[in-house]
Amino acid sequence: MAHNDAADVLVAGAGPVGLTAAAELRRRGVSCRIVDRLPARLMYAKAVGIQPRTLEIWDRMGLVRPALEAAVLMRGQLVYVNGTEVARIDLALPPEVPYHFAALPQYETERLLEEYLARFGTRIERGTELLSFTQDADGVTARLGTPGGGQEEVRTRYLVGCDGAHSTVRKTLGLAFEGGAFPEEYMLADVEVDWDLPAGYGVRAMHRNADGAMDDLLVCIPLPGRGRYRMSMLVPPELSAADGAGDEIAHGIEGGRGPELHHVQAVLDRLAPRPGTASALRWSSVFRISHRLVDRYGDGRVFVAGDAAHIHPPTGAQGMNTGIQDAVNLAWKLALAVEDAAGPGLLASYDAERRPVGEEVVGRTVRHAAEGVQADPEDPQTLMLREAQLLVGYPGSPIVTPADPADDAAGPRPGERAPDCGGLTGDITAYPLRLFDLLRGRDHVLLLYRDGRHHHGDGAHDLKELAALAHEFSGGRMESCVLLADGPAPPPGLALPAYRDSRGEFARLYGVRSTTAFVVRPDGHLGARLRPPAGPALAGHLAEIFRR
Repeated sequence: MAHNDAADVLVAGAGPVGLTAAAELRRRGVSCRIVDRLPARLMYAKAVGIQPRTLEIWDRMGLVRPALEAAVLMRGQLVYVNGTEVARIDLALPPEVPYHFAALPQYETERLLEEYLARFGTRIERGTELLSFTQDADGVTARLGTPGGGQEEVRTRYLVGCDGAHSTVRKTLGLAFEGGAFPEEYMLADVEVDWDLPAGYGVRAMHRNADGAMDDLLVCIPLPGRGRYRMSMLVPPELSAADGAGDEIAHGIEGGRGPELHHVQAVLDRLAPRPGTASALRWSSVFRISHRLVDRYGDGRVFVAGDAAHIHPPTGAQGMNTGIQDAVNLAWKLALAVEDAAGPGLLASYDAERRPVGEEVVGRTVRHAAEGVQADPEDPQTLMLREAQLLVGYPGSPIVTPADPADDAAGPRPGERAPDCGGLTGDITAYPLRLFDLLRGRDHVLLLYRDGRHHHGDGAHDLKELAALAHEFSGGRMESCVLLADGPAPPPGLALPAYRDSRGEFARLYGVRSTTAFVVRPDGHLGARLRPPAGPALAGHLAEIFRR
C-alpha cells in the first residue's frame, strides 16, 4: 500500500459542496486533496437552482462572472391546480440585493468550480474512493481505493466528508441520521418543450381529486437553452424501483430503468397548462426523497457537509445551496486551524452555526413539499428573502459578539448576513463602487464607519488604532477599510483605505447614526457590530476567532 502525507485536508466527494470546500481551502493557501469515486463528472441536471446568496459567495470568491454567463434567470413560478392558474409567484428581491435567482445544471456548477480549483493547481482525483479512516489527536489516517484497484494510505490533519446521502464519512463516525422517507417515487427528465409559457418561469401543476388530495404532480424548472426544463413527475407503476432501493436511505437517483420521452409526454398531456410536445431528452432517472439530519456536523478532526449532513425534498432549491454554505463556513475556520491560528472554540462553531440551519431547511422543505411554498404563513417578502437564503444567520453563535443592548439602531445584527450597498466613491475612481467590490477577494475585514458630523474622539488616530489592533490580534489576517459619511473631509493623516458613502446607502442599510465598527467574516456574515468602537471590545471578539 502506497503512503502519502502531502496535504493538510482531505475532501471526500467532488460534487458542488466538496469542490467548494477544496476551493475555499486552496485560495487560502491550505494544501488539500479532493477525491471522488466516480470516473467522470455526471451529466445530470440534478440540483439546478442557484440562490442569490450563493451568487454572493461566488462574488466574494471571484467566481461569479462565469456563473452569471452560464446560468439563466429564474423569474418566478406559475402554479396550476386542475388546469387553472391559482398563483403567479414573482421572485422579486429588494434593490440592494445584487443578484437574482438563477438556474444552472449541476454539472455546469461542478465544471465552473473545478476550473476555479484548477487555478490553484488542484485537480479532482477521480476513480478514487475513501474506503476507511481512523483519527487520533494529531490527524486522520485514510485508506483510499485507487483507479487501478490498488490502495493508498494518506495522512492529513483534517477530513471533510462531502460524500453525499450514503456518506462513508458519516457512517464511519457513527453519526445518527434520523428522519424518514416520502412514499412517492418521482422521475426526473431534462427535456425541451414547445409550449408558449413565459420563459424563465418554473411551473408547478397539480391535480387534486374529489377529496382535495393531490394525486398527480408536474414541476418544471427552466434551464439554459430554448424551451429547456428539468421536469419532475410522479413515477408510473412500470418504472417503480421501490423494491430495489437496497439501502436504508432511499434518497436520490435510483438504478434501473429511466423514463423515456413517452413517459414524460403522458404527464404533459395530463397536467401541462398549455399544449406542449417534449423532445430532446438529454437525461432521465427515477428518484426518491428522504428527510434526515445528522446529530452533529463533525467529530474531532472529521466533519460532514451537504447531503452527508442533511437531506430533504428539493423544494425551493435549498439543498445544494445550503451545502455550499456549509463548506464556506467550515473552510475559513479550517484554514485558521491548519495554521494553528484558530481561537479555542472556532472549529466547534461549525456545528453550532450550521446544524440549526440544516434543521430549519429540512423542516421547511418538508412542509413546502406537502403544502407548496405559498402555504407558508410568512409575508411574501420575508418568504422570498428566506428562499433566497438571505436570512440565514448565526445570532446565538459562540463566536459572534452580541450587539450592545443600547445600540437600538436598525440594520443587520451580529451573526446576520452583511448586505451589499451601492454608491461608494473614492478619490481616484470615476464610478461608484458596491460594498461587495471592497470585500471581494478579502477574508477578514474590519469596516470602520465614520460620521464626521459627530466629534467624540473618532478622528484618524482612533481609527488607525483600531485597524492596528485588528491587524495585530488577527496575525495580519484582518484588513481594515474606512467608510466616510458624505460631507466632511476625511480626518487628516488617516492612512487607511477610505471610501465615501456618497448616497448614504451604507448608513441606511446598516442603520448607523454615529461612528461604528463592523467585523465582516470571510463567509459574509457580521461577527461583531461595535458602537462606539472600543479597542477592548474588538480585542475580545478577535480572541474568539484567532489564537494569539
